[in-house]
Amino acid sequence: MKLNQKVVLVTGASSGIGRAVALELGRGGNRVVITARRKELLEEVAAAIRTAGGEAMPVAGDALEEQQAKEGVQKIVDRFGRIDVALLNVGAGPPLNIATATRREILGNMRVNYDTMINWFVPLVDRMKRQKEGGVIAHTNSLAGFLGLPMQGQYCAAKAACRLFLDTARMELKPCGIRILTLCPGFVITEKNREDGIPKPFSMTEEQAARHILKALEQEISEYLFPPSLKTGILLARVLPRFLVERLLMKIVPAEY
Repeated sequence: MKLNQKVVLVTGASSGIGRAVALELGRGGNRVVITARRKELLEEVAAAIRTAGGEAMPVAGDALEEQQAKEGVQKIVDRFGRIDVALLNVGAGPPLNIATATRREILGNMRVNYDTMINWFVPLVDRMKRQKEGGVIAHTNSLAGFLGLPMQGQYCAAKAACRLFLDTARMELKPCGIRILTLCPGFVITEKNREDGIPKPFSMTEEQAARHILKALEQEISEYLFPPSLKTGILLARVLPRFLVERLLMKIVPAEY
């Protein structure tokens, strides 16, 4: 699918990977709908999209609120009549040691990563089922969703839950013409994680990650792991003895108490 003159939704678009993807979509002349909580930052991104040659529609709202997501989908349909592609990109993975973590911190991170996806996913499916051409729903997941990492247990679990849910959705929604993509980046340096203290081997910039994501969207790659160097490491870790993988991970990312 050529990303040109498409109606594309990007959640979590006020900063980070979402912002970088939205700007790239703008350069392709798309109609880009951007959502996030911070209205002022959204307006800045919208202005940059328009400067790049795209059409921008900022919709401020909290992805944790089910009703706001449902209303957001309706606003897009009211303006453009359809939604061709949606990139569900809300998420966060602050360092958290399970030995000292509270129930609220662990479950709160699940909400930020999993609930935000589901809140948008359900009304998007309801809409795309009624579109003759269906549509594409992509999710910014993570290589962390393939194995447990020290200081990232809650994040790994949330991303794994998203990935497995979408594996099922991919099969069940195929007859409806809805294509499901799971996009799994490695370490991406953003404003939020730049100083979090977690080592980030083979890290990428937001712009590099955005180019990978646009490639996956255009080629409609069902499950896209990147960069290749970390993809290889993840796949290898899944077949090596567990004790060996755990020993290696603890050396790379030691837990902090």
